[in-house]
Amino acid sequence: MRFRGLALLLLALAAAPGHAEPPIRTMLDAANAQVGVTIHYDGSYRQLSYPGGDVPEDRGVCTDVVVRAMRAAGIDLQQRVHEDMKAHFADYPAIWGLSKPDSNIDHRRVPNLETWFRRSGFALAPGRMAAGYEAGDIVSWRLPNGLPHIGIVSDRRSTDGARPLVIHNIGAGTQVEDVLFAWNPVGHFRPFAEGAASSDNAAR
Repeated sequence: MRFRGLALLLLALAAAPGHAEPPIRTMLDAANAQVGVTIHYDGSYRQLSYPGGDVPEDRGVCTDVVVRAMRAAGIDLQQRVHEDMKAHFADYPAIWGLSKPDSNIDHRRVPNLETWFRRSGFALAPGRMAAGYEAGDIVSWRLPNGLPHIGIVSDRRSTDGARPLVIHNIGAGTQVEDVLFAWNPVGHFRPFAEGAASSDNAAR
């Protein structure tokens, strides 16, 4: 599997002496590696292994872009969200009629990721000033139809240089596009500080 192989290589390089990659770089590389590999939008419910579970890498939804990229950088959102929901279930959105956490799907829902990022102390004020967004930031939106969406701020810029691009999947697989302000940002999160030595500690 091309993406999984690259993700493992990135982790191996990050762990090797003299090859310490900042987690932001590892996350961005893993997100970019999904382009051309994750080519379908598929939000169907699936039984996943736990922890480290994933849907087939040729498909997924917007949250899977974030989950895969952050997992490569050392944070398994499937596990982190599930553990936090088990301990603090009432603090998470009661949208889906569930009475207990479900490790197959909870981390694949934008409102749950927004809640976990906020509870983890990663939230910043969302806004429409491009200078406030850094590569590796996570942004969430509400689309005109009310549906939530989420993506990763890229280290690449728009053609006019005014805005960072976004790595996301909104229907045609993982893409890198100029959509930061295509919709109104409602969530802005920074799970990694530039040059952080330990991605695991960053989430604690």
